[in-house]
Amino acid sequence: MLQLIPAPLHRLALRVAYRLRNKIRRTTGVARDGVMIIGKDFDGQIMLVRHSYGPKEWFFPGGGIANGEAPEVAARRELREETGCEVDGLRLIGTVDETISGGAHKGYLFEGVVHDMPEPDGREIIEARFFPTHSLPQPLSRITQQRLEMWQARKS
Repeated sequence: MLQLIPAPLHRLALRVAYRLRNKIRRTTGVARDGVMIIGKDFDGQIMLVRHSYGPKEWFFPGGGIANGEAPEVAARRELREETGCEVDGLRLIGTVDETISGGAHKGYLFEGVVHDMPEPDGREIIEARFFPTHSLPQPLSRITQQRLEMWQARKS
């Protein structure tokens, strides 16, 4: 349905919704729980995305968990929506209880293997690519850096 809206208007709506969501979080003290996915290719590179709204930083794909949705289902859905990719061997790395924009939030970090090349929709996601872990783009978001460190600590 949203594909019927012209892309520039859709991106504008996402920027407005992003600001509104942050104000609601600060006012209510509640943020929707969310997921992030460390999608790896066969060479061990990891996928990162840049959004059309919010900070101009690189993030792991992810997003909010819908009411009644299991975190693993949300992770698969978000990866597919943001990059057009499916993931195999999806597994939970860990959870983080934190505050986002003044709201209590639980984040679920998953990893899995992605067989496809990401195709950003040009609306929510303007760029999506695989990067070797020794040469990640900058700037990485703070939350992405924290999740990366959590993932690397689990691998050691």
